Amino acid sequence: MPYPDEKNLTKSFSYSSYGITDVGNARKYNEDSMLEMPEAGIWIVADGMGGHDAGDVASQMIVNTFKKIRAGLSLSNYIDTIEDIFITINNKLINKARLIDKENGETKRTAIIGSTVAMMLAYDIYCAYFWVGDSRLYRLRDDELRQMTTDHSHVEEYVAWGLMTREEAAVHPHGNVITRAVGVTPNFFLDMDIQEMKKGDRYLLCSDGLTKHIKDFEFHEMLLKGTTETVCKEMIALTLERGAGDNVTAIVIDID
Repeated sequence: MPYPDEKNLTKSFSYSSYGITDVGNARKYNEDSMLEMPEAGIWIVADGMGGHDAGDVASQMIVNTFKKIRAGLSLSNYIDTIEDIFITINNKLINKARLIDKENGETKRTAIIGSTVAMMLAYDIYCAYFWVGDSRLYRLRDDELRQMTTDHSHVEEYVAWGLMTREEAAVHPHGNVITRAVGVTPNFFLDMDIQEMKKGDRYLLCSDGLTKHIKDFEFHEMLLKGTTETVCKEMIALTLERGAGDNVTAIVIDID
């Protein structure tokens, strides 16, 4: 995709954020991982899949790899580097799963070591965001909440095709069945987009452990008030109060 003109970019914004990841009320292990790295303008929520020693390995591989990314690149190089990193991680996870199958004497792939991911990159006046699976990025701007990402899931496809309403999708029994993740297929495809940021924007990155228990209108109400820390803690507390049947992760980011 064409990148914005970088010749006239100026450092217009500063960033503040707060994030929490919690095992929830039902799981023994936390397969979610998160990364807050405002000095590089990077925030990540990764929701691992495959069970203990698999899902947590996948999500941690994503986070640990991006901890090493070098800041100060041009926006176009930054985006290219991020895409290359995800492709490399995808291949590593697939190879890791193949080794497990080989050790178990499997003739076809049965092990899954994968992760959904939502990532935000703030660069000067621009926000580039990347996602795969059903981890999400929301933006609150001028009192309006918008989901910036589109879930890679069967129910999202049904909604797009007009086979069910958004309300029906929210309670569908296969609502957690995703169609894409890091580490699942060699034909990996990462979605991304770029938008201009605005002073006063507030972003929410989260795993589906949060969106299973909190509706968008509730996100809207909570994001309108309080510090990033206060809002993030309120969201996690509400999720735990409502059952938290999955690991749950949230990062709230303010553009100042």
